[in-house]
Amino acid sequence: MKVRIGVAAGAGVASDPAEFLGLVDALDDLGYDSLWVPDVVAAPTLDPIVALSTAAGRRQRLKLGTHLVIPGRDPVFLAKQLATLDQLSGGRLLLLAVIGLKRSEELAAQRVEASARTKMLEESLHIMRGLWAGEKLTFEGDYHRCDNVQLAVVPQQKPLEVWLGGQVPAALRRCARIGEGWMPGLCTPAEAAASRKVIEAEAERAGTHIDGEHFGVNISWTDGPIPDEVRTSIEARRPDLRAEDVLAAGEAGLRDHIEQFVDVGFSKFVIRPAATPHSWSAAVEDVAGVLELQT
Repeated sequence: MKVRIGVAAGAGVASDPAEFLGLVDALDDLGYDSLWVPDVVAAPTLDPIVALSTAAGRRQRLKLGTHLVIPGRDPVFLAKQLATLDQLSGGRLLLLAVIGLKRSEELAAQRVEASARTKMLEESLHIMRGLWAGEKLTFEGDYHRCDNVQLAVVPQQKPLEVWLGGQVPAALRRCARIGEGWMPGLCTPAEAAASRKVIEAEAERAGTHIDGEHFGVNISWTDGPIPDEVRTSIEARRPDLRAEDVLAAGEAGLRDHIEQFVDVGFSKFVIRPAATPHSWSAAVEDVAGVLELQT
């Protein structure tokens, strides 16, 4: 089982291009597997497609990942953008498709109803995968339609895999049906292991399959004690757990937390500082030594 570790760049790099470019260089130099740019529209974060395109041209090894919000985007245009990025980067794109945060400002930016997002996601993935396969596609759904559309540009990866997240029963069933990997956040190793069993059982019933190495976790860490504001935020989202159950404190704590997930069969990790660091490149260098990064 190949353990791979990437880093998600959140707030703090959007207003400082040098900080973002320094992080790209540091991740590549230190042997991290991938750079991830989360997609939160109404927040001080970078646009993932543009940011990853910049990183792709700057470094030739680093993989390029995003927690990409699908509902609200035109799937045909998005399919071409992502195919272009994967093609020009030499097949380095990693996709985790999400429906977006259930916040009023995010829903307004997406111009979608919260209840429509999962159906929009499924329709979009159907269209995008058909176009990536080189098909001449005609489709009419509840939210999207296309008539005899074909893309001249297709991804280098065949297939360009799409992972999903989510931990509620419907999300697990959806991942089993249409996902090629699963990567949740804010969960314990025991919860992740139990959910994986559900996904694998649902996949068997649906006649699908998810590779055993396509299970990962998003993990946040702090470089010391958990700040009060971070604790409050986590426990508001997961009131049934302590912040310590889902957040790694300190470099040794991060390694221990990852090892607990490895022990239950998870091998792909996206880590991020729970609070915006003074220097992103210094933050990832501080933890690199205990992670035994594989290049």
